[in-house]
Amino acid sequence: MKTAILFDLDGTLLDTLTDLEESLNQALSAYGAPKRTREEVRRFVGNGLPKLVERALQEGTAHPQYEAILAETRRIYKENSRNHTAPYEGILPMLQTLYAMGFAMGVVSNKPDAEVKKLCSHFFGEMIPVAIGANEMRANKPAPDNLLAAMAEMGVSPAHAVYVGDSEVDIETARNTNLPCISVLWGFRDLDVLDAHGAVYCVRSPKELTALLQTDWTDRMPKQI
Repeated sequence: MKTAILFDLDGTLLDTLTDLEESLNQALSAYGAPKRTREEVRRFVGNGLPKLVERALQEGTAHPQYEAILAETRRIYKENSRNHTAPYEGILPMLQTLYAMGFAMGVVSNKPDAEVKKLCSHFFGEMIPVAIGANEMRANKPAPDNLLAAMAEMGVSPAHAVYVGDSEVDIETARNTNLPCISVLWGFRDLDVLDAHGAVYCVRSPKELTALLQTDWTDRMPKQI
C-alpha cells in the first residue's frame, strides 16, 4: 500500500481556471492580442505560464511581444491568483481523511513556485507541508526533477509514492519518475485525452479517490473508472 501521495495543483486540487483565464486575457488585451475563450484556456494550461502564453498567441514565442505579454500575465496573475480560485468540491474532506490516516502528502506543479507555496499554505495548511512549483533550480514537469525533490523533502521513496493529476503532463511526469499515476476526471482534461496518453487509473470524484487510495489498488486490473 502506498504511504505518500503527491498531487498536481491546478485542475486536481484547485479550480484555478477563472483566475488564469482572466489574467491571460487582460495581458493579451493590453498588447492588442485576441482574447481566448474559457475552453481554449482550459486546453492550454498544464505546462506553466510560459507555455500558456505561447499557446494563446497565434505566433507563439515568435510573437514580437511574447516576453512582454508573459511578464504582464505573471504580474496580473500574482495579484489575482485567489480571486475565484478554490478547492474542488470534496477536496478538503478527502485531504482531511487521508491526513488523519497518516498519508504523507505534497504538491508538485508547473505553476510558479511562490504561488504554489502561497496557495497550498492558504487552502491546505499543515495537511500539505511540501509544495514545489516551477523554479530555476530544476526542470519542470514532465521532467521528474521536482517530483523527486518533493519525495526527498518528504522523506519517502518512489516505491511508496503515487502521483495524482488531471492531465497528460501528469501521466508523463509520473512515468518519467517511475511512479503510478491516478488521473482525475474533474479537472482540465477529458477522458479521451487522458486515454490517448496512456491513463491507467481514473477516478471521477474525490470520494472515489479516497476509497481507491485505501486499497491495494495497484494490484487491480486497469482501468478503474
